[in-house]
Amino acid sequence: MSLDVPLAYAGGRLATGLREVTGDPAALDSSGFWAVVVTFEGEVTCARFDHVRSASLPAVPWRGPGRDAWVSSMDRQAYEDAVRVVRGSIADGDVYQVNVCRVLSAPLAPEADVLGLGGALARGNPAPYAAVVRLPAQGVHVVSASPELFLRRRGRVVESGPIKGTGRTAADLRPKDHAENVMIVDLVRNDLGRVCATGSVEVPALCAVEEHPGLVHLVSTVRGTLADDAGWADLLEATSPPGSVSGAPKCSALRLVSALEPVPRGPYCGAVGWVDADSGDGALAVGIRTFWRDGGHLRFGTGAGITWGSDPSREWAETELKAERLLAVASAQGTSEETAEGTAEGTTA
Repeated sequence: MSLDVPLAYAGGRLATGLREVTGDPAALDSSGFWAVVVTFEGEVTCARFDHVRSASLPAVPWRGPGRDAWVSSMDRQAYEDAVRVVRGSIADGDVYQVNVCRVLSAPLAPEADVLGLGGALARGNPAPYAAVVRLPAQGVHVVSASPELFLRRRGRVVESGPIKGTGRTAADLRPKDHAENVMIVDLVRNDLGRVCATGSVEVPALCAVEEHPGLVHLVSTVRGTLADDAGWADLLEATSPPGSVSGAPKCSALRLVSALEPVPRGPYCGAVGWVDADSGDGALAVGIRTFWRDGGHLRFGTGAGITWGSDPSREWAETELKAERLLAVASAQGTSEETAEGTAEGTTA
C-alpha cells in the first residue's frame, strides 16, 4: 500500500477512503467513522473515512533505525536532576505528582512506512489499544501500542482507565505506586466531573494489577454519565491532557513539565484512537508506547510519575524499562516476517 495513501487502523478496524480532516473535535458528534490524534500540547486531528472494515494490519516490511541510533532529549543526569526539581516542588507544596518524560529520536529512511511498524508492534508487543494513523498531507504518521484507556464512550457513558505503577512483576510494585495511582484517580474523577451528570462519577475498580508484555501495571477504572449538553469537544477540553501523564494539580504540573522538558511531547502522552459517530461509540488511548514520524526522524517517548517517594535512579530505570521492548521491535531490521521472528528471539524485557 502506497506511502501516500491515507489510512487508519484502530479498534481492530482498517479505515480507508479519506473524506475530510478537521481540527474541530465537535465533528466527532456528527456522523461517520473518525480516526483521532491529539497531541499532548492540544493540537487535534480528526480524520473521517468512508470505508471501514474489520481487519488485521496489512503485512508491510519494516526496516527501523539501528538500536544504537537512538538519542534521548534528556540524558540520565538531566533526567535525574529533573526528578530532584519535582521533589523540591512537592516539598514546597506546589504539586503532589508530576510525570517527567523524555523523547527518543533516531534517523528514519524516507521509504520506511509506519504501517510496517504497526505490524511489527502487533506481533512483538501486542496492546489493547493498538493504532496506526497515516495522513501524509497533514504530516501525521503515528503508531501506538498503548495499554492505557484515556476515554471510552458508549452513548452517554464515559470511562477512563488511568495507569500508575509499573514493574517487571507485581512484586516490584511499591507503596509509592499505589499512592500515585489513587492520586491520579482523584484527578480523573475531578476531570470527568466537569462534564458528567452530578453524582454519576464512580470508581468501579481501583489499583487492579494488569499484565502486559514485559511488565505489569496498576490500573483503575473511573466511569461517569455525560451531562445532556456535553459532547466530544467538551469531554476532551475537560480531560486533556490525560491526568496520568501530566500530574496533580494538573495546571501546576504542566507548568513544571514545560519548564523541565526540552522538547514537545507531540502525540506522545496525547490521545490516539477512533470514534464511530453513527453509533455514539469511541475509544481513545493515552498516547504512551507511541512512535511518530517527524520529518526524517522516528520519535518515541518514555517517562515516569514523580512523587515525594521517588528515587531519581529508580525513575530513570522505569523509563528504560518502558522503552526497552518497544525500541527492540522498532529497531528490528528485515521484512515483516523476519521482524516477528527476531523480536520473539531477541527481546527479554
